[in-house]
Amino acid sequence: MPRVAPPDVDRAAASRAAVAARRARAAVKHAVATRERSATDVVDAAWKDEPVPAEASLRVTELLSSIPGIGPIRVSRILDELNIATSKRVGGLGSRQRNRLREWLQEREHNDGAGTTRLVVLAGPTAVGKGTVSTFIRENYPHVHLSVSATTRKPRPGEIDGVNYYFVTDEEFDRMEAEGRMLETATVHNAHRYGTPRQPIEEALAQGKSVLLEIDIQGARAVKRAMPEALLIFLLPPTWEELVRRLIGRGTEDSAEQARRLVTAKVELAAQDEFDYKVINHDVSEAAQEVVDLLGMPSRA
Repeated sequence: MPRVAPPDVDRAAASRAAVAARRARAAVKHAVATRERSATDVVDAAWKDEPVPAEASLRVTELLSSIPGIGPIRVSRILDELNIATSKRVGGLGSRQRNRLREWLQEREHNDGAGTTRLVVLAGPTAVGKGTVSTFIRENYPHVHLSVSATTRKPRPGEIDGVNYYFVTDEEFDRMEAEGRMLETATVHNAHRYGTPRQPIEEALAQGKSVLLEIDIQGARAVKRAMPEALLIFLLPPTWEELVRRLIGRGTEDSAEQARRLVTAKVELAAQDEFDYKVINHDVSEAAQEVVDLLGMPSRA
C-alpha cells in the first residue's frame, strides 16, 4: 500500500515544533554553561513523574559538555566510567544509570563549590607548540584565565604586547624581579629571560578562577617549588621528527640556533615524568581541549 504524505500544514507544524524543541534544549545548555542552573537540577527535572520535555530529550553528552571545564575528551571518559552510551538521552536512562550520573554530578558540584581553583602550568620542549595551544585556548575558551609572562626577547611576527607576552627591557625585568613582583624567572636558551608576574595570578585565584600558565620547564619547576599545589601538564610532540620539522619550519632561528635548541629539547623531553599529566600535540584544537579538560583534574599524589 503506498505511503500517504502528511498534509503540508502538518509538516509545517512538525517543523515548528522541532525548532522550538531545539531552542528549548539550547536554552537548558546555556543555563548550565553560565551556571544559572546546575546539571543536577536539569536531571531532576528530566526524571520527574511528569518530566520537562527539553531536559528529558537532552543527550547526556550535551548535558556534560555544557558544564564549564568539560570538553569532548573528558565527556567520553565520564561516559565510559558511568557505563552510559553516547546516544542516550537524559530521560531515557535506566535507574542504575540515573543513580550513577546523579551521584557523579553531585560530587562534582560539591567539589566545584569548595574552592577547587588552582594554578595550572603548561610546559614542554622548544617548538612543541606551547604558544600555539595557549593562544587557541585564549581565543576559544574565554572562561580560562591565561597568565601573561614577561620576557626580554623581541616580539615574533603576530605577537602582541600584553596579550602574548609583556615585552620588557632588561632594566624593567631587573626592577620587577628586585621588587618581588615575579612568581618565577628563568633564562631560556642562554639568551632571553622570562618571568611570571605574581599579582595578576594572585588576584585571579582570589576571585575563584583557575589560572593557566604557559612557561618553560625551568619556570614550571620554580612554580612547583613556590606553589606545590600547582598542576603540571607536559606538552609532547607526536614524534621527534615532527618536533624537528616544526622548529625548522617556523624559521625564527638560524641553523646554529636550531641545532642548539634541538640539543636542549632532548634534555627537556627527559623531564616529562616530573609532570602530573602529559598531552600529545597531534592537533592544536584537540590538545587545547585536553588541557582545558585537565583544569578540573586532581594533582598527582
